[in-house]
Amino acid sequence: MAKLYFRYGAMNSGKSTALLQAAYNYEERGQRVLLAKPLIDTKGADQIESRLGVSRKVDFLIGQDDVARDLFAEHQARVRYTHDELAGLSRPPAEVACLLIDEAQFLTADQVDDLLRIAVLDGIPVLAYGIRTDFRTHAFPGSRRLLDIAHTVEELKTICRCGRKALFNARVVGGRFVFEGDQVAIDGVEARYESLCAECYLHESGGRLG
Repeated sequence: MAKLYFRYGAMNSGKSTALLQAAYNYEERGQRVLLAKPLIDTKGADQIESRLGVSRKVDFLIGQDDVARDLFAEHQARVRYTHDELAGLSRPPAEVACLLIDEAQFLTADQVDDLLRIAVLDGIPVLAYGIRTDFRTHAFPGSRRLLDIAHTVEELKTICRCGRKALFNARVVGGRFVFEGDQVAIDGVEARYESLCAECYLHESGGRLG
């Protein structure tokens, strides 16, 4: 049975790099994959961007009101159609070997449920990558649901500026840490993020959590 995997980590833990490496590994063996990410993640537009400088265009974007399984089925059919068009009827239809999702924390709980359906009912492994908590240490809805139902949960580790394991994602605006604001604020002029261990986070927040 195919499985739903959730691979999470703090910012700069190499999640996008790991996703792109997984896609490469599948394709190196002649297998077709589909890449997707939530539309709300405007950083990189329709690209998955690694901090190592590697990028790749996604096959589709998932809007907040979209049914993830329907979108997957649509693009899976496109893969088969393109294959059949090129190969005629001399070979079996092309199958998608894996669905890879970047920034999975921005999915809705219903969309995460669809990822499980894709894995279990459609027989396609789903690898979802994302961060667990926001800058206030609250779980994102997508991450919370992935932690609830994923077959396998794996932490991708990175370090804090002090050398300890980073646990939290702190928001920096105008060069200062902030602990108020909307849950979603994509990297850019107004906000950036730094991965901190629990001790450094509590030091910067004055002991505050949430």
